Amino acid sequence: MKITLVAFILLFAVTSKPLLGATGAAPEQVVDTSGKKLRAGANYYVIPANDDGGLALASIGEECPMDVVAVQGYSGVPLSFTPVNPKKDVVRVSTDLNVVFSANTDCPQSNVWKLDDYDDTTGQWFVTTGGVVGNPGWQTVSNWFKIEKYEKGYKLAYCPTVCSYCNVQCRDIGIYADSDGNQRLALSDSPYKVQFQRA
Repeated sequence: MKITLVAFILLFAVTSKPLLGATGAAPEQVVDTSGKKLRAGANYYVIPANDDGGLALASIGEECPMDVVAVQGYSGVPLSFTPVNPKKDVVRVSTDLNVVFSANTDCPQSNVWKLDDYDDTTGQWFVTTGGVVGNPGWQTVSNWFKIEKYEKGYKLAYCPTVCSYCNVQCRDIGIYADSDGNQRLALSDSPYKVQFQRA
């Protein structure tokens, strides 16, 4: 009787779990305005889905580090994406990414995006620069962003999964218009709908 019970438990365990090494389907690949796959490390303009403009760097409040802003009238500054797994050469939705502006500045900080500390004055969490590429974990949790499918385009989000025990907020990235007219990227309930154009 004991052998039959043990055999039944083992059979149930083997048949109720996926086989070792089996994985779910990979997340959908992000495509650019030409319908081509977004490539890790390649330069793209992040442009609004329904308007002209793009994303750029701006000194707000203090000269450095530079903050991420939406601009009108031109495509902004090109940037690249580095997936959490640097061996992957395509960018996929819902995957942790580092975002890096491909521009030279006079600031000593990097052009890698990161979520800034909470701004008491505005009540906002702004996207700034000065992050680190790679090294996923609690020390870099503020440096990881995601691209998510949104309507017929995409949106950017902050919801890092590089640290399983970290308590992070999951929010979309939207636009906050400050008192000086800067269109700053910040955590928001109204996502900034975007598309990607090869630079």
